[in-house]
Amino acid sequence: MSKIYEALRQAELDRANGIAAETNPAQSAKTAVLDAPQVAVASAVASIDKTAVSADEDTSIAIAPIGDLIDLSNIVEYTWTPVLSQLPALEQRGVAVEQFRSLRSRMQEFRDLNTLKSILVSSGMPQEGKSFVAVNLAISLARHKSGRVLLIDGDMRRSTLHKLLGAPEGPGLTEYLSGKSLLTEVMQRPKPSEAGHPLPPGLASLVFIPGGHASDKAADLSGNRRFERLIADASPHFDWIIVDSSPVNLVSDGVNLARACDGVLLIARGGTTKFEVAQRAVAELKASKVLGFVLNAVQNPPATGGYYGYDGYDKVTE
Repeated sequence: MSKIYEALRQAELDRANGIAAETNPAQSAKTAVLDAPQVAVASAVASIDKTAVSADEDTSIAIAPIGDLIDLSNIVEYTWTPVLSQLPALEQRGVAVEQFRSLRSRMQEFRDLNTLKSILVSSGMPQEGKSFVAVNLAISLARHKSGRVLLIDGDMRRSTLHKLLGAPEGPGLTEYLSGKSLLTEVMQRPKPSEAGHPLPPGLASLVFIPGGHASDKAADLSGNRRFERLIADASPHFDWIIVDSSPVNLVSDGVNLARACDGVLLIARGGTTKFEVAQRAVAELKASKVLGFVLNAVQNPPATGGYYGYDGYDKVTE
């Protein structure tokens, strides 16, 4: 992760010297909906550990037979109204689309050598773009050969994903972890808004568990064993499980949830996240496998050389 750290250090120096890029007021607004797509054109994964930790894993997209515990055919369908400006992964082309495809490729590359299906996405502090990255990564994975993806909003204090997807807030993870609802009762999937109009690629293969109603017992709920059971029960039926979580430097929820996941992606915000914040986030997750950082909202990503005019698509920090 050394180059991510270098980028964070350079951002601090730029701010100190007064030469950092001017912040867009729309980006600094403290809203529940994070990170418009144009500020995420430099997302990148750094320092993926390729040490094999298990035997070869089947990385095909074949869906396991539906067992007795989960009957996916019974999942409730809702008409979603996605906030398209926040979901660039739904687009056919563009700089942000390419960045999420690159992120998807890195995850698939890692899975070729390691056990990787469930990924927790978090950050050290709020407003760094973790929810934005989590939902768009899930959509990008779901678009790839129609892979089936489960997206979970694990931020039970300030859930955001249902707003981005335009989906019902609950019942969700809070209700499941508290024992009030069964797993299939908190799952939902989108249905076409009009008959004869298919869902866009990326949504048709997406199943969503919202955060549910905010709970003041989120730390206790995240620490019980029901989340491990959720991952274990859902795993045979999905190619990927993406979990958004609370910032790990502020509360223990994300750290607790991370123990049930195969790996963790940390989000840092270019020009904002301090080096010490990133270091502390890694330290908080010492009991989990940190896959790397996604450097989000980079104003002036480092040039890595153009290829037939595709300079805008080749802005990856490794």
